[in-house]
Parts: sequence; C-alpha cells; structure tokens
Amino acid sequence: MASEQEAAAERAALILKRYASANSRLRAQFWACILPAVAISFLTGPALAADIPSICHGRPAAGRIEHAVQLPLRGPNFEAYSQLGIQLGRTYVHSTVRDIVLQTYAEMQKSRPQVELVYGETGLKEGGPMLPHRTHQAGTSLDFLVPVKDRNGQPALLPRSPNNRFGYGLEFDMNGKFGPLRIDFETIAEHLYQLDQVARRNGVRIGLVIFDPVLTKQLMRTARGPQIRGLPYMKGEAWIRHDEHYHVDFAIPCAP
Repeated sequence: MASEQEAAAERAALILKRYASANSRLRAQFWACILPAVAISFLTGPALAADIPSICHGRPAAGRIEHAVQLPLRGPNFEAYSQLGIQLGRTYVHSTVRDIVLQTYAEMQKSRPQVELVYGETGLKEGGPMLPHRTHQAGTSLDFLVPVKDRNGQPALLPRSPNNRFGYGLEFDMNGKFGPLRIDFETIAEHLYQLDQVARRNGVRIGLVIFDPVLTKQLMRTARGPQIRGLPYMKGEAWIRHDEHYHVDFAIPCAP
C-alpha cells in the first residue's frame, strides 16, 4: 500500500514539475514553494476539521495556530481557488474565521444569489510561514479572488490554472479590466460589508483589508461604499499588487 501511495506521489510531482519550467520567475517561485508538499499531501490525504476552538499565537506576519480548521472545497455559492491548494493544506484558518467566512457566504447567497465567489489561500494547519505570502501565519488571514463580470455584464469566474498560478498571476488594469472581464466592484463591496457585519456578530472585527489603492477608490463609489469606507484599508502599496484578489485579516485576540 505504501509503495502505491509513493508511486502516486511521484507521478503527481512529475506532472506538476512541467509547470515549474515556465519563464515567469514568480510562477517558478510559486511552484518551488508548493512542490515539496505534494508527496506529503498524497500520502496523508485531506485533514479532518478540529472539534475544539482554535488558538492563534503571535500575529499574521509572525505567528502560528493550534487546532486550525480547513475551509470546505466548495459550497452552494463558493469554491476554493484550487483543489490542489486544499490537498497541499494551504486553506486552514482559525475556527472563528471559518465561521465568519461561511456565515458570510450564506448572507451573500441572499443578496447576490447569481454570483459564485472564490476564496484563495489562507494558511497552513499549524500556521507559520507560507511562501510566497508575508503574512497568513496565525490563521486569521484570507485571500478572496475578485468576482468578475463578462463583456455582457453577467457574472463570470476568473480563469484559474497552474499556468496563471490559479488566478494569482492575472493582472487587471487600473480600470479593473482583464481582457473581456471586469471586476465586479459592487459584489466586492457587498462582500466586505457582510464580512464586517458577520464578524461583529461573532465578537471580532476586521483588522486589515488589502486591495489595490486605485481600485479601492472604485469600491467607494458602489452602493455599499459609505458603509465600508471606515474599514481599515492598508495605507500605501503592498509588497505585491493586490488587484486579482483582496486580502482580509481578522482582529482575533491571539496568545503570545
């Protein structure tokens, strides 16, 4: 049995290595970060959610977590950015964050029933560094891929594949356009509003939102603009441009 699992892991690694030869340095760095974990994921299989509350330590940029839980692959109106990301254990969060995210998706199904949302990378089962991210270490951080509309104004999904780093490698212009797709600012604003409201009902607050500063101005022009204007947006530029996704930290009290 063990030899069969090892052989499957080797085959998976060989398949994935084809994409590491791409010319993009960032893409190569991405695959260099996750390839070592492929064999482990195939040998251990998906982790089970913990039944006890999570305990975070430190802060998003230097922390760890106990009893983290993994977000589900999909739900009625959402899905993960990649099944591979699930297998590699890159979608773990604090149990309170999990509750906020899933309750928010339920609210979004009421207000935006036609839209399917996609969450990105969150964190590792025990926290700590998760390259190439500079935070995501304490289970309190999440990425959400931007919802988009097609050229006819209908809800669409971002194209996601290994070649574009499962959506992370896409580049929107300053007007929020990528080819025939355009960022759905109204849905992002609604999502941030609902995240804030649900977080408050769970006794916590949003600690930080990172989104491209120019694109953030368009969020303020939406129907929910006045209600999300007071959220703690990052001032200035992040270390990489956040245009194809927005990052949210929750201010959950963590142990030292």
